[in-house]
Amino acid sequence: MSLREQVPGSGIAKATPINRNEILARARALVPRLRERAEEARRLRRVPDATMADYDAAGFIRLAQPARFGGYELGWDILCEVSEILAAADGSQAWIARIMADHAQMVATFPAEAQDDVWADNHLAHVAAAFDPVGRAKPVKDGFLFSGRHGFSSGIDHAQWMICGGFITRGVELDGPHFFLVPRKDATVIDDWHTIGLEGTGSKSFEVKDVFIPAHRFLDGARARVGEGPGTAVNRTAVYRTPRGGITSTGFAALAVGMARGVLEEWLAYTAPRKSRGIPIAAQPGTQMTAARASAEIDAAAALYLGTIRRAMAVLEAGDKLTEMDLVTSRRNVAFACKLALKAGTRLFNAAGGRALYQGNGIERQYRNLLGAVSHHGVVWDVAATGYGKMLLEEWASGPPAAAGKA
Repeated sequence: MSLREQVPGSGIAKATPINRNEILARARALVPRLRERAEEARRLRRVPDATMADYDAAGFIRLAQPARFGGYELGWDILCEVSEILAAADGSQAWIARIMADHAQMVATFPAEAQDDVWADNHLAHVAAAFDPVGRAKPVKDGFLFSGRHGFSSGIDHAQWMICGGFITRGVELDGPHFFLVPRKDATVIDDWHTIGLEGTGSKSFEVKDVFIPAHRFLDGARARVGEGPGTAVNRTAVYRTPRGGITSTGFAALAVGMARGVLEEWLAYTAPRKSRGIPIAAQPGTQMTAARASAEIDAAAALYLGTIRRAMAVLEAGDKLTEMDLVTSRRNVAFACKLALKAGTRLFNAAGGRALYQGNGIERQYRNLLGAVSHHGVVWDVAATGYGKMLLEEWASGPPAAAGKA
């Protein structure tokens, strides 16, 4: 890693800009260590400290962080590629690298003063989140009093800040949903993360009671959803104009595809030398068909979500905006990629035999992680499919759209 200047408050040096090939090489180099720590992460129910240190050293969490705070300002497509590589090693640990990089990108769309609050003294500050809008913000002088009991805050044990979803209360009316930036020290963590998958994400709940939120730590939800947060006035790279939701959900598809690929790799390592009653399993045509079909499903899922996010980043980098059809198409592609990944993982797990049921092996751990990943509300197929289908039919109601039939 090339070094130039000290990162304030971090004790390490600031990295010079890097390109896609270098950051992907760093991800591949970390794969063996993530595999070695996978069982530790499961037992701890959070990412091990050593893994967080590796993430900081490699710059994965700063991948989409502003350069003025030691980040690389790389695109969402590269974030997805890194996520898939790490998830093939261990889905739980990869989950934290992906969502914390996501949250750093989102903080960069808050007002500039809020960004200074998070990173001015520590460029390595980690941000957890709970996006479900269960919080309530009461307007007061110069800000809000914020309260709420939030769940599924992945990586909160390693965070210094949190993004909380919620509504502003105006009498009996609710204004929102919006986002509020809260210091981790102002929250009470609730140790309730006892799950059958993604154990190592440490996605615990937390509670906030009447915490004062300065006005500059507020992000309007409607502006965030279209990629027009106030932070884009100072952070002008295309990644900060990425709409929240359908496009950013490609990160979850990357994780799911990576986990399915991890199931495949574990299955191949287990199955290739395996014998059943003296007969090589790998020599059986059914086993060969399983390997071929599952790998094709995984590759198809990867091509679908990666093609989606690469096209979206090309539009944003050209200075254009994504259409509503672009967004619903992205949601469809993300959800379908996750369906393909789950189908492949299930096919492999079912073909692994009874020994795969024993805890502690990579097949069962990665399969359970995959089950957890594809249950995320952002990748539900029925919701994505009906949203896309409705818009598609509306476009054709008055005749074929002008772009119909074009590549």
